[in-house]
Amino acid sequence: MDYKEVVEKIKPETDKAVAFLEREFSKIRTSRATPALVEDVVVNCFGQNFPLKQLASISIPESRQILIQPWDKSYLEGIVSALAKTGTGADPVIDGETIRINLPLMTEDYRKELIKMIAEKQEDARKVMRKWRDQAWSEAQLLTREGKIREDDKFKAKEELQKLIDEYVKKIDEMGERKKKEISE
Repeated sequence: MDYKEVVEKIKPETDKAVAFLEREFSKIRTSRATPALVEDVVVNCFGQNFPLKQLASISIPESRQILIQPWDKSYLEGIVSALAKTGTGADPVIDGETIRINLPLMTEDYRKELIKMIAEKQEDARKVMRKWRDQAWSEAQLLTREGKIREDDKFKAKEELQKLIDEYVKKIDEMGERKKKEISE
């Protein structure tokens, strides 16, 4: 086994962590409405749970409004009930066979709360990166003790791991800054 294999083995996991963070950021409200705010809301219909995107079409007719058109009007009450629990800061209103959500203007306190939430999510992602780095480093040390890689290769692995993690942490920081900028606009 080569030390590079130890480093390469964690790349898919770090990619997954960054993709997960990106999905989480898309669910955080900015000054504009987006389907991502509600599409994954879990709705209980007929005793089963479904994400909203499987029960309705979601559109954005105005910059601060979300329009939800259920495939079947029997879903209306379940959708409204699930949306009321989401904490988007807006109450869903049934308008005929559709549901409208008018997002209120964001207050300064709410913006600060969102920025704090972003920072927490970023730190969680950084912890995941460190966990994968530490796990790979432990594997490199074990392989050295077993004589499968040389001592100097172990330290090359450590260097490569740190470079890789630094790259991903930089991506995480850039994503967070972009999201904070969107919220501040």
